[in-house]
Amino acid sequence: MSETIKAIQTQLKTILPDDERLLVWQQDSRVGVQKAIQNWRKSQDRTAKKQTAFVHRFDIERQYWEQGYDNIAGIDEVGRGPLAGPIIAAAVILPHNFNVLDVIDSKQLSAKKREDLYEKIMTQALAVGIGEVDATIVDDINIYEAARMAMTIAVSKLQLNAEVLLIDAMRLDLDIPQEFLIKGDARSNSIGAASIVAKVTRDRLMTDYGLKYPGYGFERNAGYGTKEHLQAIERKGITPIHRKTFAPIKDMQSSIAKSPRD
Repeated sequence: MSETIKAIQTQLKTILPDDERLLVWQQDSRVGVQKAIQNWRKSQDRTAKKQTAFVHRFDIERQYWEQGYDNIAGIDEVGRGPLAGPIIAAAVILPHNFNVLDVIDSKQLSAKKREDLYEKIMTQALAVGIGEVDATIVDDINIYEAARMAMTIAVSKLQLNAEVLLIDAMRLDLDIPQEFLIKGDARSNSIGAASIVAKVTRDRLMTDYGLKYPGYGFERNAGYGTKEHLQAIERKGITPIHRKTFAPIKDMQSSIAKSPRD
């Protein structure tokens, strides 16, 4: 008795290209079987392309590894644009055999995918450092310097001494060799991993702030100036995590009567 099409579809989810069962199924005249094989081949092609792109995103790290440097730290930050909340930076040192293919710029990923990848990165990474700079300091020193500060803190929190820094569009005042990469989070797995860790860390923190300061939608907007958020500022005033030097908050100050307390 022939296998059911459903049974073949299930087996195709786990087989490798050299599996002898493929030869048998290719001779199966049922349209459903041939379609399942076709879909399997497309999936294999997508995986192969993803693998190739992933390996390419280690080109920069590999150059340093071949020179004898092991601890290559990718660094990225999130939170420059929001009206509320801190800047969060992450520094991540990955092992040579890191194999999480989907790691890339966090902006290209869904929230669910970022959460999944975050756990895998934290499990496989050799070291992870997190830097946080709150809204008060952002107001004091400007957003660019706050981002640099957060990145510097992240490097200092690494459990290993970084030998080289790969940084997304930034240079740090540290006596460590560093490479400045435009759109580095899409060019380097180390920076991509850092962008995911930073984004998930900040989103979780803003969700907590959503509970502490209800009504602003921080758990949904991460502090960005959505309609809900702006209306809440007009109605409730600003919180201690708002950036007073950011428009439109700085332009609304005269109309804000009071701020919620901690």
